[in-house]
Amino acid sequence: MFGGVTDASAASAVRVMVVDDHPMWRDAVERDLRAAGFEVVGVAANGTEALARFPACRPHVVVLDLQIPGPNGVEVTAEVLRQDPGARVLILSASGEQGDVLDAVKAGATGYLVKSASRAELLDAVRRVAAGDTVFTPGLAGLVLGEFRRLNESGPQPDSSEPALTERETEVLRMVAKGMSYKQIAERLVLSHRTVQNHVQNTLRKLQMHNRVELTRYAIQQGLDEPDD
Repeated sequence: MFGGVTDASAASAVRVMVVDDHPMWRDAVERDLRAAGFEVVGVAANGTEALARFPACRPHVVVLDLQIPGPNGVEVTAEVLRQDPGARVLILSASGEQGDVLDAVKAGATGYLVKSASRAELLDAVRRVAAGDTVFTPGLAGLVLGEFRRLNESGPQPDSSEPALTERETEVLRMVAKGMSYKQIAERLVLSHRTVQNHVQNTLRKLQMHNRVELTRYAIQQGLDEPDD
């Protein structure tokens, strides 16, 4: 939906909503986003405000604190994606605790940054999440992949009747499972960023999934994250 949003000149194509109960922090994030060219279409101080304003704002990306007055960030994430499966949620939280990260990802968040991230890291994360990437503060991606592997070991086996993927789609999916970004995949396969996005979107459509979090879990269920022979 947001293919090709990779620099400040294209940021205006991305509509963002900011949700945080700390006014100074919320204002600073909003100011940084606007200065970078993003269209901030709404702000909220708690979960109730966020869910009330989301339908009218229709943001592409929700930049969301976890520890907000109820409903909390995990509950807001789940409800936002229930209303609009195409939306993206980027968690921006003071907590880097394993439980908080995994709860957010299980609810459907496609990015998670701790508040110690720099302005440049935040802006890059919003661009990448809008473009369909998963983005995590360094160290957290491995935690999430590890949890998906654990769930796969104890969970049901994948359905063998799922539609077949092409060789290229499978190759891209394998790299997604290893936590690689679209840019890294494009460089590895000598493809354009847009072509990689198209392969991922085709795969999502075939598998009837909504985002890279679901896709990553599926890929690990298929064993596609294992080292190449």
